[in-house]
Amino acid sequence: MRKNLLFSLLIGLLIGCAGNTEKSTDSSSEAATAQQEEQMPKYDKVDGVAVDMTNKGIGPVKSVTLPETIDQNLAKEGEKIYNLYCLACHKVDKKFIGPAPVGVLERRSPEWVMNMIIDPEGMVANDPIARQLLIEYNGSPMANQGIDEEKARAILEYFRTL
Repeated sequence: MRKNLLFSLLIGLLIGCAGNTEKSTDSSSEAATAQQEEQMPKYDKVDGVAVDMTNKGIGPVKSVTLPETIDQNLAKEGEKIYNLYCLACHKVDKKFIGPAPVGVLERRSPEWVMNMIIDPEGMVANDPIARQLLIEYNGSPMANQGIDEEKARAILEYFRTL
């Protein structure tokens, strides 16, 4: 008797919660959808990849001035740091668990790159391109390696050599 009662309740809940699955076609919901689409950021795309050189990202790095010449010593230090912390997920010239860094400075501002290295969780939570990348890479979040601004700058200099 108890099993029948529980079964009946479960079936009743399933039927009652199913509700109407038809999509609403009223003009207010269409207007809301159109408004949401207008608010979504628009990016230039190159080979299907979003390019935004004006977005500095969310984080401590607000401005980076890159000299015309690459600091080879800083780049070598950056390569060591990259190989130690990043190489497991980011292959230099091909898509892997995360995106390849080759050409990243043609798609992202230096500030964005450094902020992503320093605080990937904050970037995914607050930056639309970082969220888009999380989706593109199957929800595999970038691990926070505890890299400080000085090390991130060295990695950035290494990226300039790629």
